[in-house]
Amino acid sequence: MPSRESPEAAIELLLERGYSACEIDFEGGFWMKPEWEWAARFGELAKKNKIALSIHAPIAAVLGHLPRDEAKRKRAFGMIDHSAGVATAVGAELLVVHPGYLLGREREAALESVAGDLAALRERLEPKGRTVAFGVEVMGRVRELGTPEDVFWLAARFDWVRPVLDFAHMHAVTDGGFTTPDVFAGVLEAADDVMEPGAPFHVHFSDIAFANRNETKHLPYGEGTLRAEPLRTALRRFKRPATVISESPNEESHQAVKAILAPSRKRR
Repeated sequence: MPSRESPEAAIELLLERGYSACEIDFEGGFWMKPEWEWAARFGELAKKNKIALSIHAPIAAVLGHLPRDEAKRKRAFGMIDHSAGVATAVGAELLVVHPGYLLGREREAALESVAGDLAALRERLEPKGRTVAFGVEVMGRVRELGTPEDVFWLAARFDWVRPVLDFAHMHAVTDGGFTTPDVFAGVLEAADDVMEPGAPFHVHFSDIAFANRNETKHLPYGEGTLRAEPLRTALRRFKRPATVISESPNEESHQAVKAILAPSRKRR
């Protein structure tokens, strides 16, 4: 979100900078005030200007807590429920969540726990009219939950869950392995197989620093080894549309990525 001053200021900046998508960032907490009015107005303006919206739930809103951590699970459910309410109010296509952690469990047990939480959340959200699609993000820690295979398994299990393809994270856990179109296309093909027709790929992209096959921080574009050109080539192999969210640390990097992946958008 380029501005939290007002919905009008945010939309003006998005258009001025040539963007056709925006992921509303609640990772650090909920900040819209007055919330429902802010969300409704922003969603109205975004729809008018053909800006695709998604929401990233707070970092603490992870899935699959251990049974003894019921208080954490209850807090996470509350934050995801609230995020889904805002997503509904703004007309967001997707609510991005993190899949949680292994927490000493076998991978299969951890995944079943996450799946159980997703099902329970859906049951909770349906009566409230908050059934936005969930996007489960591929994570950047090599020995934790959130591999592409984990995320594809969850997406295949629920028709309202989609993979969020964070290529910076995948580049990190493969020790810099995402350098050719074929590697990107392999992941896109696997995602394509578990997604409903017409839904766009949801991609997170930035340059990335990593050590021991774990992410360390997002970098300004060009300072690391992840490049957008192979992603562009790979995306062109698919009929499915794509929404790409730059998670770069500065505007110059956002613009550099956009210049490679998308045509310019003139200010209206």
